[in-house]
Amino acid sequence: MPVDQHSADQRGVDRRDVLVGGLSALGGLAAGAAGGVGVARSGAAPAPAGSGPGAGSGSEADHATTVELAGSQRRPFHGEHQPGIMDAPQAHGVWVAMDLVPGADVTALQRLMRIWTQDVAQLMAGRAPYADFEPELTATTASLTVTVGIGPRVLGLRGVTATRPTWLQPLPAFPQIDRLDPRWSGGDVLLQICADSPITVSHAQWVLTKEARTIATVRWVQRGFRQGHAVTRPGETMRNLFGQVDGTVNPVPGRDDAVVWCGPSAPRWLQGGTTMVLRRIAMDLETWEEADPLTRDTSLGRRQRDGSPLTGRAETDAPDVAATDRLGLPVIDEFSHVRRSLPHEKGLTDRFLRRPYSYDDPPDPGRLTNAGLLFVAYQAELEQYLSVQRRLAEADLLNTWTTPIGSAVFAIPRGCREGEVLAQDLWA
Repeated sequence: MPVDQHSADQRGVDRRDVLVGGLSALGGLAAGAAGGVGVARSGAAPAPAGSGPGAGSGSEADHATTVELAGSQRRPFHGEHQPGIMDAPQAHGVWVAMDLVPGADVTALQRLMRIWTQDVAQLMAGRAPYADFEPELTATTASLTVTVGIGPRVLGLRGVTATRPTWLQPLPAFPQIDRLDPRWSGGDVLLQICADSPITVSHAQWVLTKEARTIATVRWVQRGFRQGHAVTRPGETMRNLFGQVDGTVNPVPGRDDAVVWCGPSAPRWLQGGTTMVLRRIAMDLETWEEADPLTRDTSLGRRQRDGSPLTGRAETDAPDVAATDRLGLPVIDEFSHVRRSLPHEKGLTDRFLRRPYSYDDPPDPGRLTNAGLLFVAYQAELEQYLSVQRRLAEADLLNTWTTPIGSAVFAIPRGCREGEVLAQDLWA
């Protein structure tokens, strides 16, 4: 879409004034945010594979129509919860941790959240924000979602009045398995940006990080991917780079919401929010290649070919940890990944939402691969994750081939309703 140069220049000046001028420059912006953020919403779910125009047809025109529809899919920004958590994972994602500049206070935080609220709403609606000079890229929403997280240090800023949850801190050490690199750990604020187009993800990342550059600096960036849009059947569980089905047992939206979303006992700013754990897990593909099928299935407790537990026939069959073979030995090994990660109690304990993405970066000299998993977990209470992680660290056969090299914890504030600002309860 053509852009008038004068208008574009003026928009850039206005936004720079906001970034540099503090809240005094936000009077007009705040007033306009209620209208600017209140975008038209489209909650249409992605079209299932094999449906819609062109289904079953091999013509190039029909194929183009299908692609066009995939690129125009939009998800709602406003609501009780932030997007990008319990909705269907997209094919591409990036996680950007940023540190607030030295001397930042609640005024700087307010300024950043107001800008991001307006810009995210417009990006998800397919409308170019003020400082977006590539509106042609914004038009392709591709089911874009942006999720904003808050790190531990933010709750100690001068002027922040919200209660800090006791769990909002780095995870405890797991010396048996962790080889953490500071390059992939920590952060004051987080952007999780996901879409079915890598260009859409990259463009949204550029717009949002450049808008924050006078308030925060980039600490780390982690990119991940899953299967492409319409490559697999809707709802099919992803496979990681070991070839394993990854994320079979997950909470069901509507039925298991209490597993993920913080309830009335949480601080106001987290009621309807959640806890995010991001673990960067290196996977040794070179030695995994040497493992025979029996070793692979035994270590996981599931058959790699179809994800079924060793005691069942289908991926969704519940593992029977009491089953024994003709020699009286457990069919599912005591130290298999499935057995170590199974919930030990009913209710919320030991349960959380898995939303993993794979990564495959350039290898270090002398290595063939630098691949692994961005293990993203959401839960109402951090202990839900920790209770499982402790058992996995103690004795999980998969630890032979996996090593956590990054770790971060973020609080995800409640959703943003029209006219509100993300995380506004932190200073209200």
